[in-house]
Amino acid sequence: MAKQNVAEQFVDILVRAGVERLYGVVGDSLNPVVDAVRRNAAIDWVSVRHEETAAFAAGAEAQITGKLTACAGSCGPGNLHLVNGLYDAHRSMAPVLALASHIPSSEIGLGYFQETHPDRLFQECSHYSELISSPKQMPRLLQTAIQNAVGRSGVSVVSLPGDIADEPAPEKAAETALVTSRPTIRPGDAEIDRLVRMIDAADRVTLFCGSGTAGAHAEVMEFAGKIKSPVGHALRGKEWIQYDNPYDVGMSGLLGYGAAYEATHECDLLILLGTDFPYNAFLPDDVQIVQVDVRPEHLGRRSRLDLAVWGDVRETLRCLIPRVQEKKNRRFLDKMLKKHADALEGVVKAYTRKVDKHVPIHPEYVASVLDELADQDAVFTVDTGMCNVWAARYISPNGRRRVIGSFSHGSMANALPMAIGAQFTDRGRQVVSMSGDGGFAMLMGDFLTLVQYDLPVKVVVFNNSSLSMVELEMLVAGLPSHGTANRNPDFAAVARACGAHGVRVEKPKDLAGALKTAFRHKGPALVDVVTDPNALSIPPKISAEMVTGFALSASKMVLDGGVGRMLQMARSNLRNVPRP
Repeated sequence: MAKQNVAEQFVDILVRAGVERLYGVVGDSLNPVVDAVRRNAAIDWVSVRHEETAAFAAGAEAQITGKLTACAGSCGPGNLHLVNGLYDAHRSMAPVLALASHIPSSEIGLGYFQETHPDRLFQECSHYSELISSPKQMPRLLQTAIQNAVGRSGVSVVSLPGDIADEPAPEKAAETALVTSRPTIRPGDAEIDRLVRMIDAADRVTLFCGSGTAGAHAEVMEFAGKIKSPVGHALRGKEWIQYDNPYDVGMSGLLGYGAAYEATHECDLLILLGTDFPYNAFLPDDVQIVQVDVRPEHLGRRSRLDLAVWGDVRETLRCLIPRVQEKKNRRFLDKMLKKHADALEGVVKAYTRKVDKHVPIHPEYVASVLDELADQDAVFTVDTGMCNVWAARYISPNGRRRVIGSFSHGSMANALPMAIGAQFTDRGRQVVSMSGDGGFAMLMGDFLTLVQYDLPVKVVVFNNSSLSMVELEMLVAGLPSHGTANRNPDFAAVARACGAHGVRVEKPKDLAGALKTAFRHKGPALVDVVTDPNALSIPPKISAEMVTGFALSASKMVLDGGVGRMLQMARSNLRNVPRP
């Protein structure tokens, strides 16, 4: 039996850790590893067209499965392309192991062709980033990297020179037991005691939930019912907490809707559950705030806290539920529920009624039809920008659906690559990429990856020929839009040229039929929907500064001869502006 080389041992350790795929683009410094994967039946090499896609796909697979995933890039420019997707995975707390192959070890530090220093470059987007400089070092270093990724929920990066990967592996390398899951963390008794007293003393309590409530839906509902609390959520909390929720008051933040903003500001005790909500401008500064989080570094970094509780949301609530006094008065809860219902009726549904003749198609209508027709266990991957808004407001979670995107890192072009990783986990599960035209065009080359592997991903392109979220940001800042227009091809024709199903939709009456046909298609499919570029998201709370900026930009556009466009915009958004 031939002796293993370092690359083969590396791949064996990945397999032992549960890794099923290695996403990447081949390259000379990666050749020993790629060949080791070829000869190992327990793991597959997935060839993508861009390494950024590899990292996004690995991050998405990790978010769907909760297990360690892996990606790889060849030396220098190859592994540098991983960085954006790794930032996203790390900030999404997805356990990902990235292999950054390196130049020959004897040339490191001498300005060799394609030389970079990946062990330094990836430090900011990882828990662990180290260089393997000896075959004897590899097993323990890789095991340490895996345990950092899994145990701390994030990225680890291993830099491996190609020549070392091809060397003989050390004899009788120790097989250390690998971490495969995280423990639960219960808060200390002192924190629980103080939190019980604060809840009992408060008349109006609001819960605001993030992704840390995953797996705690039942506990959150029981707790909210006992203390008569409205329940709002951040975008990453939507899929875990919005469904089967009689206390739901919507979402706060720049993409928010409903009464979540009011509920967090009109209470006298706000409890942040498992959220690292980044927009402190949407958090109150004149109420008591408690934050519960399993990551202690998250506690208090967004707002002033009256109490910081380090622990899992579910374990914390299990401690609280039997101890807090049941509240009898539900006036505050009912007031917020009514505000939320009014907001849904007047704002969120505004573009889903009487739209059968509106051309270009309202994007809100597209999202609502998509929500109605998609499977009950579908995975939606969502591009950053306006697609985030439409998914947040119109895609309905139910405990089985998943909605993932670059919600913490905010990268463009994430939806298609994430759909690749999500679909590889289960070819029989419906995966829908909600792509903006700008995001889809940025990494459009990896539509070919869908075709190459016959992945049945359904790509729905919201094609308004503009970077409309950036355009809104310019308007709010008092600037006329500039540089935001896209001259796009017929994306459906591009899809057909690639060998996939493609259809272009320009009229509302054709939308449902086009989506149904795409969903029935056995392989990859793309639906290019021409949408209204004047449909802009309005935050749930508009400040005087925002209004001033918007008015200033409007006057500039009028002076520049853009009055027609402003009139169109006013008509498109009149019903979407919150009333005072």
